[in-house]
Amino acid sequence: MNQYLERVVDLTEPTANQIYNMTVDEARELLLHGPPEKVHDIEGSFALVARAGKTVKLARSLDRPMRYFLAKRSEGPALVVAHRIDAIRDWLAKEGFGGQFHPNYTRMVPAHYVVELQLIGCPDPDPTYTRFFTPQRNALTTDLDEIGRRYISALAEEIAKWLRAIDSGAGFQPVKSGAGFQPVQFNNKKIQLGLEAQRGRQDACPTTLGQPIGVCFSGGIDSGAVFLTTYHVMKKLGLDLGRLKAFTLTFGDGPDLEQARRFLDSLGLGLFLEPIEADLASLDVGETIRVIEDYKLLDVECATMGLALCRGIRARYPDWRYLIDGDGGDENLKDYPIEENPELTIRSVVNNRMLYQEGWGVGTIKHSLTYSGGLSRSYARTYAPGHRYGFAGFSPFTRPGVIEVAEGIPFIALTDYDVNKLYSLKGEIVSRGVKALTGLEMPVFEKRRFQHGAVPKDKLRMRLPEQEANYRKEFLAIYE
Repeated sequence: MNQYLERVVDLTEPTANQIYNMTVDEARELLLHGPPEKVHDIEGSFALVARAGKTVKLARSLDRPMRYFLAKRSEGPALVVAHRIDAIRDWLAKEGFGGQFHPNYTRMVPAHYVVELQLIGCPDPDPTYTRFFTPQRNALTTDLDEIGRRYISALAEEIAKWLRAIDSGAGFQPVKSGAGFQPVQFNNKKIQLGLEAQRGRQDACPTTLGQPIGVCFSGGIDSGAVFLTTYHVMKKLGLDLGRLKAFTLTFGDGPDLEQARRFLDSLGLGLFLEPIEADLASLDVGETIRVIEDYKLLDVECATMGLALCRGIRARYPDWRYLIDGDGGDENLKDYPIEENPELTIRSVVNNRMLYQEGWGVGTIKHSLTYSGGLSRSYARTYAPGHRYGFAGFSPFTRPGVIEVAEGIPFIALTDYDVNKLYSLKGEIVSRGVKALTGLEMPVFEKRRFQHGAVPKDKLRMRLPEQEANYRKEFLAIYE
């Protein structure tokens, strides 16, 4: 009787895991032997592969893309797990299995689920999916002040964990430039010295202890809340504010730079702003599609801007590593134009748990095995550009602790299914929360997508036409 010899290949870059409260090995053990809901206890960013015999379990946080492919071999199946499609393709080609590959045959691990596979040979059974994060819906009252306080306090807690981890070096990949991590101990005098240093050095990395922190900043609600909360937390932790910058992408005539200036100047914080200039001629939709390995129109547009921003920061600061952004904020507070998506109604938006984070969900007809759905799919628009240019990015709105507060908001009671009331909620909740936490009156401007703020929409269309079908063809052509 033939004995199958299964193989598991982990290409997920385990050193990129950013886990705060346990080692990566401990997290794998928890995934493998604990009940699925215990994976929720893993704090931070992770993409985990755990194996015992023929059983393999996979799990990821919302901010870590993770894919797998099951290759057939005469001696038994080979499970290849990676964060990118091309990594899987390259491994298969190297091992002589390139003929089995097609991008649509790869499978994305959906965020917030434990995926369990049994490598028992042909035919391999379908994986099982078990949710490990199930936030309670409608758990809060309709008091907007209390909702805002809880939401921004949860945001601050996640930012504090991240900053502490950076300064301790715990759970983070070392900086390739050779600059080590040093605990930061500053007093108020040194904070002021750091600010003075930044006033005089707008085009240089701060010469202070500790790694510099860059906020991807447009002056919108989400990036604004992230900047002000980061500023507040750094002050509370006694960290040197000379480490902090607000990077704003501009092509010369987009509205975001002026909005960013108005936002910060109104609070007396204009010294933190640093424009990152870019050239429209540098935008290459083909490059974007190769980097994010997707073709959805809005994600391609957003990622193209993300690549331009990361490219500009990297050109100016070769050793900069840490960026923080507001991705996930729209998903949490359901702030997308419902009228732009014919599949959605306000009832579907407010009645379905984490619709914008997970899409229609595992086990539904419209759930994509190749891409999953919602932000679980589209986070590549943020992750991949930063990864391409060597940044360690952080999107605190994607953390379960923040999402849990958002899911507890009684959206139906607050909106009575009125679309305009839904759209106005985000600014109310976030600005009240920022005020409660920091004492600052956060400006609230009209919603605008990242790609429409960096460059006027008509000029954007000259470089990125609304042709998703062509983007799909270009994506598939990569693998022909």
